Amino acid sequence: MTHELLTIGRISVDIYPNDIGVGLEDVQSFGKYLGGSPSNVAVAAARHGRRSGVITRTGDDPFGVYLHRELRKFNVDDSFVTPVPGLQTPATFCAIQPPHDFPLYFYGRFPTAPDLQIKAEELDLEAIRNAGIFWSTVTGLCQEPSREAHITAHEARPRKGLKEGQYTILDLDYRPMFWASEDEARAEIAKILPHVTVAIGNDKECAVAVGEGTPDEQADRLLAAGVEIAVVKLGHDGVMAKTRTERVVSAPVTVQTVNGLGAGDSFGGAFCHGLLAGWPLAQVLDYANAAGAIVASRVSCADAMPTPEEVTSLLAARGRLTPDGTSHAAISEGAAR
Repeated sequence: MTHELLTIGRISVDIYPNDIGVGLEDVQSFGKYLGGSPSNVAVAAARHGRRSGVITRTGDDPFGVYLHRELRKFNVDDSFVTPVPGLQTPATFCAIQPPHDFPLYFYGRFPTAPDLQIKAEELDLEAIRNAGIFWSTVTGLCQEPSREAHITAHEARPRKGLKEGQYTILDLDYRPMFWASEDEARAEIAKILPHVTVAIGNDKECAVAVGEGTPDEQADRLLAAGVEIAVVKLGHDGVMAKTRTERVVSAPVTVQTVNGLGAGDSFGGAFCHGLLAGWPLAQVLDYANAAGAIVASRVSCADAMPTPEEVTSLLAARGRLTPDGTSHAAISEGAAR
């Protein structure tokens, strides 16, 4: 099977409280869900009908069995998911205290985790080479052997232009607890950026990758590093995407936030769907923006990923669709500023 989207990296069991608005010390019961950003992105894209697969590793334990079952439930190919004897499947606890406080607590990730034990010699480079989109995250670069595996995978990807229909996407996903310093992370990111056609991150993540600056300055530095689409999330101001010839801004889609976690993964899966569909960048950005908003309004991540019908319904309700069903709200202009 040729994957339309193949992701590599983090997977875990997300443990989310059933009690909303209190700290973990006061939570009485929890629910468990598939988690891990690149795995969630694969689920999100599968919800949009895309052939998705993940490259990752779990513990050889019941939680690992659970994650295989969940991936299959979401129609995500799990054939590149293997167990690591002697390590436990990680669990991630979250306290849900809307609208802005969603602290994460990682268990089973230190000093290492199964998904950081992905090895270069185990990769199916043909599958990676042929995938329509290959998605990785900065977290996968934080230690060996995962770092070498990520570099090997990126080197296997064809360096094609945007019109060739293949994209290599790096989620700038910087998590400080996995790194000795920002300088270390920046050095590793610099090795990957020449192989990347799309980079996605918020202001802090872009700052770690290419330095402090305005969103336009950060996007321009990513483009100078070889990226062909730089996506900078602007928080309450929406999201910007920039190429060498176009600058697009999509205003935020307002919802009542229940859990801010997972919104970025929903954005990512929907963004991949739009790229694969060949939509104009403005339409891709609006659609992904709405998909992220929907998950922010729900408790879980993987289970909350929206269908295309839910995304278009939200856009229509916000007056952001034309009569033919395409997005028209994003502002597109020449890249020069």
